Amino acid sequence: MGQSWIDRTVHNPEANFLLFSFLFNFVWEMWQMPFYEGLKTLDYMLVVRTCTQASLGDGVISVLAYWSAVLIARSRNWIHEISITPMIAYLTTGLVITMFMEWLATDILDRWQYAPSMPVLPLLGTGLLPVLQWSILPLLLLFVVHRQTLKKRLCESARHFSEGPV
Repeated sequence: MGQSWIDRTVHNPEANFLLFSFLFNFVWEMWQMPFYEGLKTLDYMLVVRTCTQASLGDGVISVLAYWSAVLIARSRNWIHEISITPMIAYLTTGLVITMFMEWLATDILDRWQYAPSMPVLPLLGTGLLPVLQWSILPLLLLFVVHRQTLKKRLCESARHFSEGPV
């Protein structure tokens, strides 16, 4: 008997990375708003919309980072057998994309600027909070997505075990 689309989505690693990344990053984005220029004076709903867009982008980055680890591990299930190389690929990909996007937004496109209260990395000029965001939240994401998708894997193993040898 086939799974419903809800079951497939709930246990899909990409869907989980996208959903939980959006949720965790939205909280982070709202928290770090005072560290950006001009956002203190914006209408509250505009700040919410800005943080929602940024959080959706963070969700896409997390899926791209996950896929980079999939390529290294050659398995979508690498999060159930975490080893150092795919994990480094996941973290590095997300961090590099984030730093590139911050550079693009602040230096090239002038979409936002850091407030004087934002600590920046020497030489790079990237804000410390976005770097910390992609150093802390991805580890939390790995834990949550691992747990969420492991439930399906355990159920499949139990079903396979109960069926016995064919």
